[in-house]
Amino acid sequence: MARHQHLQHLKDGRTFDLLVIGGGATGCGVALDAASRGLDVALVEKNDFSEGTSSRSTKLVHGGVRYLEMAVKKLDRAQYNLVKDGLRERGILLKNARHLSNRLPLITPLYKWLDVPYVFSGLKLYDILSGKQNIGHSRLLSRKEALRRFPMLKAEGLKAGVLYYDGQFHDSRMALSLALTAEQHGATIANHVAVSGLYKEGGKIAGAELTDSLTGESWQLKAKGVINATGPFVDQIRVMDNPEASKILSASTGIHLVLDKRFAPPDTGLMIPETEDGRVLFVLPWEDHALVGTTDEPAEVTDHPQPLESEIDYLLRHVAQYFNLKVKKSDIKAVWSGLRPLVSDPNATDTAKLARDHVIEDSASGLLTIAGGKWTTYRKMALDTVDHALNRFNLSAPRPTCQTEQLPIIGSANYNEKGDLELSKKYGFAADVASYLNRTYGDQAEQVAELAEARQGIRLVKNHPILEAEVVYAVRYESAERVIDVLARRTPLALLDTKAARQAAPRVLEIMAEELGWDQRRCDDEVLLIEKRLSEAL
Repeated sequence: MARHQHLQHLKDGRTFDLLVIGGGATGCGVALDAASRGLDVALVEKNDFSEGTSSRSTKLVHGGVRYLEMAVKKLDRAQYNLVKDGLRERGILLKNARHLSNRLPLITPLYKWLDVPYVFSGLKLYDILSGKQNIGHSRLLSRKEALRRFPMLKAEGLKAGVLYYDGQFHDSRMALSLALTAEQHGATIANHVAVSGLYKEGGKIAGAELTDSLTGESWQLKAKGVINATGPFVDQIRVMDNPEASKILSASTGIHLVLDKRFAPPDTGLMIPETEDGRVLFVLPWEDHALVGTTDEPAEVTDHPQPLESEIDYLLRHVAQYFNLKVKKSDIKAVWSGLRPLVSDPNATDTAKLARDHVIEDSASGLLTIAGGKWTTYRKMALDTVDHALNRFNLSAPRPTCQTEQLPIIGSANYNEKGDLELSKKYGFAADVASYLNRTYGDQAEQVAELAEARQGIRLVKNHPILEAEVVYAVRYESAERVIDVLARRTPLALLDTKAARQAAPRVLEIMAEELGWDQRRCDDEVLLIEKRLSEAL
């Protein structure tokens, strides 16, 4: 269904069971959980789906190695449970989003003999906690084998390595797929629609004032319950409800660098367990490139946080310490920053309790807020939220229990891991294009392939497998409304290669203008926005 059809549903005057505010991991997960139970759900996002933190993660599906270390050192049950939940949810995500996720071996290099038993025992505990959802067994690697598997490692002083497994995924496509799967189950979804006010009757929230961010048009939507799932922005909605509300969220920023693929082997990542100031860093293969991240600095909550030069220098310095390759700023192909939402009890005084766990809060007027958490546990967060909403708003769902544990997202149900061979054979795609289409669209890839066939399979830009046909598909079937929606989230181009994204932008604009009937003024607006987003590193 096209976006304009969803907008018509939002304006038709009916009362929805739930209005979900926020189109990131949490909001899309909540919308899918609620819709799959049979509730009438509306989801709105002021920007694009996953435009915030949910498209700027480290692309890992994990329990949290560093959280496990804190749990053991401090005997912290909350951190322990966070890891255990994360490992269980990791297995579910890998099963339900097979085309967008994969198991990834990671090596932890050890340069002190005393670190060997400590790190190895910790990662074996990580395996044990995953239980039936275990995706691979950790093992010690000799110095020689560690260098064979990750040849870029600095050999001098290397004693051994530990191999362990976590998951990797395509975060922005995952969020979009959750929204589209919710749509399949009857949800009304709309990006670029902001909540400009909360509508109350008798002091209780009964809906919201919505504003189309693209046209400025506003209207009122009624709902039996309103869920605030806006990630780092939850306090903004809470203050909209109650100007006296105490903040429940703090944020830290994490930047990521993208380098050429020569900086990481195609099938193995690197986990640096402790930097000079006690952080965990990763060097990961991602979309035929190397992804380096992440930093961890206190941050103000903004739509598009900016990477700092000091953070870039920090990452480059640490990569240089562990690599036998020289890494310079000129090697960086893209850099971007995301926010980590750290939630706390507003009545607590101990800020050390800030964690990646999630909190559900009810306001006096009935606003339900879900805050905190991380990508890996999005489904558990959604489950808890919808369970709570059923009771809080006295809703009757045709299927009252959660349905998402064994619910494949769009693209995954009939995904064929060898589908790239079929795409190459049937449509004549190059191997890199066929592989990219198969793992990006899963069992929907043939729809994109058919559009591509009509356009001679033309690439958007050289040296990348992304096709012009994907722009058409994104507009017609994936609610892409802006050029940057396509460059940064429907495809990964802008996050991989800023220069290539600039080269591709005029053609994307041309295709979208034709598809959507844009006039010259709208095209000029898009040009300005493209440059702004690419200049500020998304």
